[in-house]
Amino acid sequence: MPSFRSFDATMAGIHMKKSPMRIVLFTLTAIVVGIGIGSYVQPAFSGDSVMDQTRKFSDVLSMAVKNYVEDVDTQKLTEAAIKGMLDELDPHSVYITAKEMQKVEEYFRGSFDGIGVEFDVVNDTITVVSPIIGGPSEALGIQAGDKIVRINDTTAIKLTREMVPKKLRGPKGTVVKLHIRRAGEKELLVYDVIRDKIPINSVDASFMIDGTDIGYVTINRFSGTTYDELMSATERLRSQGMKRLLLDLRYNPGGFLDQAFKIADELVPAGQKLVYTKGRRPEFDEDFWSTGGGLLEDIPLVVMINNGSASASEIVSGAVQDLDRGLVVGETSFGKGLVQRQYPLGDGSAFRLTISRYYTPSGRLIQRPYDDKAKYYKGEGRDEGDEGDNIDHKGDDSSMSKPKFKTIGGRTVYGGGGVTPDYIVKQDTVGFLARKLRAKNIFWETADQVMKNRGKEIRAAYGTDLRKFLREFRAVDADIDAMKSFAKAKDVEWKEDEYKQDEEYLHTVIKALVGRAVFNNNGYTAVMLSMDKQTKKAIELFPEAKKIAKLK
Repeated sequence: MPSFRSFDATMAGIHMKKSPMRIVLFTLTAIVVGIGIGSYVQPAFSGDSVMDQTRKFSDVLSMAVKNYVEDVDTQKLTEAAIKGMLDELDPHSVYITAKEMQKVEEYFRGSFDGIGVEFDVVNDTITVVSPIIGGPSEALGIQAGDKIVRINDTTAIKLTREMVPKKLRGPKGTVVKLHIRRAGEKELLVYDVIRDKIPINSVDASFMIDGTDIGYVTINRFSGTTYDELMSATERLRSQGMKRLLLDLRYNPGGFLDQAFKIADELVPAGQKLVYTKGRRPEFDEDFWSTGGGLLEDIPLVVMINNGSASASEIVSGAVQDLDRGLVVGETSFGKGLVQRQYPLGDGSAFRLTISRYYTPSGRLIQRPYDDKAKYYKGEGRDEGDEGDNIDHKGDDSSMSKPKFKTIGGRTVYGGGGVTPDYIVKQDTVGFLARKLRAKNIFWETADQVMKNRGKEIRAAYGTDLRKFLREFRAVDADIDAMKSFAKAKDVEWKEDEYKQDEEYLHTVIKALVGRAVFNNNGYTAVMLSMDKQTKKAIELFPEAKKIAKLK
């Protein structure tokens, strides 16, 4: 294992759309990639050249400070120069301001100090989407749908999404008073919440697929806790009868290389090269080999990916594919094969510099060309392929003269364009009415109204029985009428022909959001998978996955 930590996330500058079936409460718009924190590296250029160019920059900055027509902000100019310099390299060598670094470290560290709720601001009011399991708010009985109207005796109405964390977060052990309006309660509820360490889970959901022995786990990024989260989830699923694993890495932009390696190591028997890196400098060359005793080595496996699956996600799916450990299903991944190292700067900012490329076990570099960065971020150069069976990868786009490689079982795979699935399944498109309603946040408002009107009844009827909820709960006509009313209030034209086209989807989204209010992310995800054709196909392909892995 290397002495530094690797980052392979691909989040800066990419339109990282989350699944329309997934609520995103906080989005980091500029998280970038790197390896190691607090590392030092010797200059890669001759001292004279570096000093000459440094002096040149210093002369320009000094002259601007001295002679420019207005006062000059030297920090702003210096940061702009650094950004411009790194922009001349690759898309993933980037500068991170001190303010951004705080968010990045929190995101990948996997925790923060706060009260433990996921929230949205609906009609100028903070609305609890879900209490975080194990957090202080859940322990006190704060529920999804609760409206936070006062914080420490000061009104919370009309706070923006950006302002709310500043009010709710604080050092562990401090107290924040919340005044909450709850449906069905005449008086405001007052809670004294003691802030605590709150986990930011990277395993979004984990549960048994109803009526099967398949355990489903979805990972939203590779943070410092992802391996432990996955092992905890799969241990629990094994106790519930899991004999097959469906690992969902769709929309996962990556993260720490060591987490991807540790997870791949659990899936692959001993003695296989899982991934390796090569740089211009030999100290950046690393080989990562599987060890014995992995708890998931002998379980039939299908991994799902799409165009939002990048770097660390591609390391895991690429290893599974190249080593014929299971099947990869979905759409071609993003196509990032670069590794970065992070270098801290004295003011709390940092920059990340690409220092090597990583390769899958067969020797593939899946990095796409990035000379034109606009086209790169749009996904050009990915091997889209035709929908259907692609186990022999005859559907890969070989017209671009991409290099060929062989899996351990002799199948042909291609480099240079992301990881192309063994079975290509295009994602369903959302209808026009559904897109309009989603854009105006009407799905959430409708589900909130459902919980306001009959939340107590729903909780009483289903309790902790998610399977019963999946089988029995249905959105009713009154729920659709409420959705129509919200649409009208927000000037969204409701056409019956569009509704008929999207009817199943609209009913499913309402059910999913109600499921999330009652069962957290497991409820939401389990409902949405019921009409996810990529998941349905993945489930069908387990016999083939078992066959290709030569499992008994």
